[in-house]
Amino acid sequence: MMRHDSLVIAGKTFSSRFLLGTGRYPNPFVQNEAIKAAEAEILTFAIRRVNLESPDEDAILQHLDSDAFTYLPNTSGASNAEEAVRIARLAKASGISDWIKVEISANEKTLLPDPIETLKATEILVKEGFTVLPYTSDDPVLAKRLEEAGAAAVMPGGSPIGTGLGILNPYNIGLIVEEANVPIIVDAGLGSASDVTMAMELGVDGVLMNTPVAKAKDPVQMARAMKLAIDAGRMSYKAGRIPKKPYATASSQYESLIVK
Repeated sequence: MMRHDSLVIAGKTFSSRFLLGTGRYPNPFVQNEAIKAAEAEILTFAIRRVNLESPDEDAILQHLDSDAFTYLPNTSGASNAEEAVRIARLAKASGISDWIKVEISANEKTLLPDPIETLKATEILVKEGFTVLPYTSDDPVLAKRLEEAGAAAVMPGGSPIGTGLGILNPYNIGLIVEEANVPIIVDAGLGSASDVTMAMELGVDGVLMNTPVAKAKDPVQMARAMKLAIDAGRMSYKAGRIPKKPYATASSQYESLIVK
């Protein structure tokens, strides 16, 4: 059953629900081995880290087989919609991708997304024909507004980027999933396989992460663990867990144990 449980974004079908970042690995070899272990098909990276004049020769991209992946460049470093739109246009003009992860931070300390500027950039880029996946807060109302603006998927953070705090507000993530008509991908804040499983059991369609894999003591092993956690969480969600109850229920009925 799970073999046919594909992720579809903007009409494109993926067998993996693991979106992986390409920064902060100890070296390109470890990065590529982690990508293989994750079985990721969508890779993200900051456009500001790429040499746009020669993207094929860039240190980030030259070690990757561009035909094997969908690139999701991000606008990390942008502080407003204007900057994010400019970065996205540069990425498209350089031939890297017309998919873009809108990432606009309101504060350098928390790196929390700016909701107003994120919505504004999404509206502009959608009209220009980009496939837009905005990184946003776990606000159900904002997530719906981004969907209505034409986002191909919405990516709420579980907690602030790089904190590893996990899903701080599962209730909100659940509401976002319940109301969504586009894929919901948890982006930011996850730290362990248990965090990933929780996210998937809430019904999200996938997870995007970088730091938890790249900065692990063994990035390749962690990538594999995260991949398995995604599969397990998705399977658990699809199977349907038992309802939570305040009191115990015996597995076997006591009456059946009475000898008459």
